Amino acid sequence: MSRWLFGLLLPFACAAHAGQVQVAVASNFAGPMARIAADFAAATGHTAKLTAGATGKFYAQIVAGAPFEVLIAADDETPKRLLDEGLAVPGTGFTYALGTLVLWSAQPGFVDSRGAVLESGRFRHLAVANPKVAPYGRAAQQVLAARGLAQALRPRLVTGESIAQAYQFVVTGNAELGFVALSQVAVPGRPAAGSYWQVPPSLYGEIRQDAVLLARGRQNPAATALLAHLKSEAARRVIREHGYGP
Repeated sequence: MSRWLFGLLLPFACAAHAGQVQVAVASNFAGPMARIAADFAAATGHTAKLTAGATGKFYAQIVAGAPFEVLIAADDETPKRLLDEGLAVPGTGFTYALGTLVLWSAQPGFVDSRGAVLESGRFRHLAVANPKVAPYGRAAQQVLAARGLAQALRPRLVTGESIAQAYQFVVTGNAELGFVALSQVAVPGRPAAGSYWQVPPSLYGEIRQDAVLLARGRQNPAATALLAHLKSEAARRVIREHGYGP
């Protein structure tokens, strides 16, 4: 076969072997993952079909038989639990990012550099993710407890199912401020909207975010290829640009 003909047929051969992988991705990582999935498709021809949501809800769906093949979680506990229960493939879990919590308002100047607005009483509602299913929600509760505000601010809390819904509460004005992920407000290429306080890591437990190959994806080359791509320098660059720790 001539080199010319081989070059002509190569894209069609790659397309014939291209596959699709069903991915459950934590809401806080949906933006970066969309970029990573686009790069993944360009590099491999495989397609990653992304579904964003709360990690705790994904766990319940996976146990119930949801057809996800890869879980990109907002914690490290859920992937480990799925491994222990035989619903994920041993040896495939790894930490892809460390999350960063911020207190954010869509209003410029509303949140100060030390988070003193929490004690000011200048707001009616504070948005948080559900701590029962969202690791960032648990981190927010830890911050309030560390500041001695858990009881005082409980009547003002507006709880979303995920960090994405907590963010939407602030965007729409249903809450003047909220605890969200840095990746949601510090988008590469444009200035951060509103104002935010980057919470010191000493005030909440480390948000170690793990990915794992689920049992349903064991025989899917696209699923294993996606996890390999998530470890690549190209993916790590996107992760860093969105404010995650290595």
